[in-house]
Amino acid sequence: MNTTRTARWSAALVATGALITLTACSGGASTGGSDGAADELTVLIASSSDAEATAVTAANDAWADENDTKVKTVIASDLTQQLGQGFSGGNPPDLFYMSWDQFQTYASNRYLEPYAQDAENADAFYPSLRDAFSFDGQFYCEPKDFSTLGLVINTDLWAAAGLTDADVPTDWASLEAAAAKLTTEGVAGLSFGPEYARMGTFMNQAGGSLVSEDGKTATADSPENVAGLNEVKKLLAAGVLQFPASIDAGWAGEAFGKGTAAMVIEGPWINGALKADYPDVKYRIAELPAGPESKSTFTFSNCWGIPAGSETADAAKSLVSHLTSDEQQLAFADAFGVIPSTKSGAEQYATKYPENAAFVAGNDYAVSPVAFAGAATVITDFNSALEGIATGDPETILAAFQENLQDALDAANAK
Repeated sequence: MNTTRTARWSAALVATGALITLTACSGGASTGGSDGAADELTVLIASSSDAEATAVTAANDAWADENDTKVKTVIASDLTQQLGQGFSGGNPPDLFYMSWDQFQTYASNRYLEPYAQDAENADAFYPSLRDAFSFDGQFYCEPKDFSTLGLVINTDLWAAAGLTDADVPTDWASLEAAAAKLTTEGVAGLSFGPEYARMGTFMNQAGGSLVSEDGKTATADSPENVAGLNEVKKLLAAGVLQFPASIDAGWAGEAFGKGTAAMVIEGPWINGALKADYPDVKYRIAELPAGPESKSTFTFSNCWGIPAGSETADAAKSLVSHLTSDEQQLAFADAFGVIPSTKSGAEQYATKYPENAAFVAGNDYAVSPVAFAGAATVITDFNSALEGIATGDPETILAAFQENLQDALDAANAK
């Protein structure tokens, strides 16, 4: 490993507060020849389930067999921590999941190889996903799949409330009406987590955003964002929205599975959770209702990251090409429910899984949650404030967030 590059990685990680002073990363960079070949690649991933771990490991092994090499697939217990350890120790994995909320930090500090812009399939991905993993005009790393948020509806409870297809919410008013009819003793009409990654959709639907288009000014305290949070507060005050903890659940999917929430705002990962833990629950998925300004949902993704200047980059890029092919992404969809990141793959997915078509349709207008370098800490504080929104004042919450977000944005733009 290049010692100059190692020193730069460590210094930058200290500067951004990402240095973890614990044991070394369980992965580790592999040796490669001067021609870029690799005897073994180490791939660090996070796993939503045993099914994901098994499927990705099998795909890596299949590529390894075809390319006369070895792949060591490491399942991270804490991806952010272990990746930080690897970089700070000068020993990052050869290939790794790079999350949407960490990407800007890693790219701005030049930890990542911007290989995706030159890939043969660079134009195959959804524009929103390309944008999520671009920095300074360069498309850095290929998105491995994506998820959007949809409205998941318990069809048995829906029918019992006398609701029909015509009542599926398409705007805030119809969401309020349906949630009210579905709310009974012991059942919340609607549930989702008390966090920006859910409430932010209401802010966007009202026409709000957190950062100006030029990326220089925080716009968190705009009237539109206040309107979005006031809609959430209205639902809470009416008693038709309950956060998961209030109905004895760790997350909205658990409340939905237990039948204590009739509708939830979640992504396609809920499919696997319900199949595994609550297989008898019947449900359908709709797009999120539009707000007063527009439709909006969030898109979430990881990309396949390669360390800058890696000696095994050529082999890693070959593996990425295999992992992001439509055929392999559809196999992953079969195994653990993710949606292919390529437009052609997602179209095939929607045809094969029509019940999930709303998740695919949402990506046509989806945006990524704000994720510039340094934003993660500020969002964490914002989430803490949002937990008390039932009794809190949206204007006050957003005013404090505005100040903190602008400070973080100024720091990011000063680099």
